[in-house]
Amino acid sequence: MITRRAYVEDINQLAPLFDAYRIFYKQDSDIKGAKAFLMSRFNLKDSVIFIAIVNQNIVGFTQLYPSFSSVKMQRTFILNDLYVSETHRKNGVGELLLNTAKKFCETEQARGLALETDINNPAQHLYERLGWKKDTDVLHYTWELNKEV
Repeated sequence: MITRRAYVEDINQLAPLFDAYRIFYKQDSDIKGAKAFLMSRFNLKDSVIFIAIVNQNIVGFTQLYPSFSSVKMQRTFILNDLYVSETHRKNGVGELLLNTAKKFCETEQARGLALETDINNPAQHLYERLGWKKDTDVLHYTWELNKEV
């Protein structure tokens, strides 16, 4: 198993995993939309995607979005997406992707990574085992335009 940065040439293998990730979060399947969304990320260079590969097949991915901490005056990344195909779970794929993201942040001299996950997501145990800290010092709020869409 290896990880590497994803390229636009990976989109046909990556899009079904991205679609499965969205379905996990109770969204309707939309492969065409997944491909278009991922293509925009590649074209605009506004995210970094790492993929895990087993036997030349993409079996997992994580997507990072850059952000900044004004208080710390440093770049940081939001680990927005992490997904491993059902057939490859509990084989270290998620851990490898998370560690790849950490190494990337070190290379970029970023402050760190932040993530948000569903309160019932079983991956919480993995995050905590790998040294991620649950934020209990601040509250997070969101505002969404046209949430029904």
